[in-house]
Amino acid sequence: MSAVRNLRERGHLGRRPLPLTVIPVPGPGAEDVLVGEDGRVWTGTADGGLHVHDPGDGSVTTVSNTRGRPMGLEWLPDGRIVVCDARRGLLAVDPVDGAVEVLATQAEGRRFLVTNNAAVAPDGTVWFTDSSAFYDIDAWRDDLIAHTRSGRLLRRTADGAVETVLGGLAFANGVALSPSGDAVLVAESATRRICRVATDGEGAGSVSAWVEDLPGHPDNMALGSDGLVWVTLAAPADPTLRVLQRGPDLLRRLVVRAPERLKPGPRRSVRVMALTEDAQVAHDLEFDPTAWHFATGVREHGGRVWLGSLLEPAIAVGEVPASAPHARS
Repeated sequence: MSAVRNLRERGHLGRRPLPLTVIPVPGPGAEDVLVGEDGRVWTGTADGGLHVHDPGDGSVTTVSNTRGRPMGLEWLPDGRIVVCDARRGLLAVDPVDGAVEVLATQAEGRRFLVTNNAAVAPDGTVWFTDSSAFYDIDAWRDDLIAHTRSGRLLRRTADGAVETVLGGLAFANGVALSPSGDAVLVAESATRRICRVATDGEGAGSVSAWVEDLPGHPDNMALGSDGLVWVTLAAPADPTLRVLQRGPDLLRRLVVRAPERLKPGPRRSVRVMALTEDAQVAHDLEFDPTAWHFATGVREHGGRVWLGSLLEPAIAVGEVPASAPHARS
């Protein structure tokens, strides 16, 4: 069983936010990022667009449109990009001609409502999340407030079969393979924890807490080129949200019906963490949120972290310091 680390909120006295370079894209809400072997960076936006940025010449090109809402992006063994489309389901997109294929829209008779993030195993198995059974992507805050615990982790095998692996998740979000490849990790945004589902060995199928009490609400995750599991903390832990989740159902229903300006919302920040196989913190990085914020996608590649945002019409990139300081206690 992996060790569990209680990562409580810690002060950052004496630390300056790291600089970010912001790259605008032709569409709102560049939620995730994916880096290819050629170094080009892919993202999808709220208008359905799938775009690629070439760091060499600075260009951004629109390659496809899913006619939905692209979220998580991953490479398939055949060279296509698997797209978690919050409105259309699990898709595969050809990065050359932009052709879109629908891979799955439901499991056990229940349609996906918020197809969110994925990880792909070498054999082509796709592990992915459906965040909520009650609220669509436009109402993601309402699911956290209502605390529906209706998210699920699913698996699509190479032959096309789809099944639910784990249900009852509190806004199931980021997915990543463990560094050793013997488990799948899935983030629960509402409860600020990451679960570990063993996939190999005698304990295959067993579920345990991998990280609990993160200092922020986790979003997308990815296994970096450095062998670490990178996770975005889209927003700092919200005490008001925590009180609501522990309160009576009636109170949560009343807040869900309230005007948006009265609901708990994310504070402006950009923070990502990198964890080892046994959940030790290798990096805890905060970037300057002045020009860009709400990091929901992360991809470490060659000593840099590429970031996506559900809210920003741009992606961003920052350097991983050679000796990145952890948050102070």
